[in-house]
Amino acid sequence: MAQGLIEVERKFVPGPGTEERLQELGGTLERRVTFRDSYYDTPELSLMRADYWLRQREGSGWELKCSRAASVSGPHTEYVELTAEPAVVAQLCEVLRAEVPGAGGVAAVLGPLGLKEVASFVTKRSAWKVVLHGADEEEPPLRVDLDAADFGYAVGEVEALVQEEAEVPAALEKIHSLSSMLGEGDRPFCASLAPLLGVPAGPVSGEGLEAISVRGIILAIF
Repeated sequence: MAQGLIEVERKFVPGPGTEERLQELGGTLERRVTFRDSYYDTPELSLMRADYWLRQREGSGWELKCSRAASVSGPHTEYVELTAEPAVVAQLCEVLRAEVPGAGGVAAVLGPLGLKEVASFVTKRSAWKVVLHGADEEEPPLRVDLDAADFGYAVGEVEALVQEEAEVPAALEKIHSLSSMLGEGDRPFCASLAPLLGVPAGPVSGEGLEAISVRGIILAIF
C-alpha cells in the first residue's frame, strides 16, 4: 500500500453545547462547509466488508480510506487515506484481486472493477482546531469535526494526524484528554464497521443495499 498520514480518530455524538464547550477550551472555528459525498462499492460490498471506503467528494476528487491494524487497543480507529489516483487504483486492484490497468484514473476503472455508487448524501460540517493547554508550540492542533447529514444523523470526530506508528500512543492520549474535556471521555464511541455489518453473502440490491451502505458509512466513516 502507498503510505500516507495515519489518521487516528474517535467518534462521538455531539450535543447542543458542544460548540460552546469548544470555544471555552480555546478552540478555533476554521470553517463551516456543505458538501456531497458519494460512496462506491461492488454489489457484494467487497470494499466495505474489508473496511475500505471509496469516496468522491464534490469539488475535492477521489479518496480511498484504508483501515490499518490499531497499534494500541482502545475505542478508536486508525486509517490511511489515499488521494493520489494512481495509488487509489493500485490499492483497489489489490483489495479486489484484479489486475492493475495500464492507464487511467479512478473513474476509468469503476466499470472494469464492478464498482458503482451505493450511497450519496449532503453533510454540513463545522471544523474546529484545538491546541491543548501546555502543548508545544510546534505541535499540530487536534481537529474536531461536527457533522450533520441530510438524513438526520449527526456525529463528531476528534482527530490527530501522525506520520509514524510510534506517534500513535501520544496522539491517542491527547485525543482522550480532549474527549474528556468535552464530556465524552467515558462514553462509548463509534466502533469500526467490519464486524458489525452483518451483510448476507452475495449481491445486495435496491433498498437493502442503500440501508446497509448508509449504515456502514455512518458506523465506520462519519
